[in-house]
Amino acid sequence: MPPADRLPSAWILRFAPRVPPGPVLDLAAGKGRHAALFLERGHPVTAVDRRIDGLRPLAATHPRLELIEADLESGSSWPLGRRQFAGVVVTNYLHRPLLPAIVTAVAPGGWLLYETFARGNERFGRPSNPDYLLRPGELIDAVRGMLEIVAYEAGETDAPAVIQRIAAVKPLADT
Repeated sequence: MPPADRLPSAWILRFAPRVPPGPVLDLAAGKGRHAALFLERGHPVTAVDRRIDGLRPLAATHPRLELIEADLESGSSWPLGRRQFAGVVVTNYLHRPLLPAIVTAVAPGGWLLYETFARGNERFGRPSNPDYLLRPGELIDAVRGMLEIVAYEAGETDAPAVIQRIAAVKPLADT
């Protein structure tokens, strides 16, 4: 069994079956634990991280994996242009200026699956900087008016950590 930090998040596992066919974006992908999950489910995946060396072994065995090396916090433009995805996955990452672009990257009928640390986590160690901790209800505010919230959780976990999680879907356009 892989180490715990290589296993997909239980939150992402819970909602992965609801992501429709189509491309998935794994933002701040790390070593690709969620990219691997969606590749195994048959999705093409775009994995973005500031360092992609940890993703190269996965890319070597999955031709449907696109790697994009980008420092999302450098002030450069959003590296994905106007591309949209059937699923957008973000875990253990927060850079507030990207929240609008992340929500916009969800295609009609697509899902946003987001899970990261929240205020109160400083009691347990890192991250403890408020710049990297969600404020109460911040994920709800980020999707308000654009995505329909299917599930939301906030609070202390057994890890121990304080997190917020959201699973939200973009409504299909009126036909």
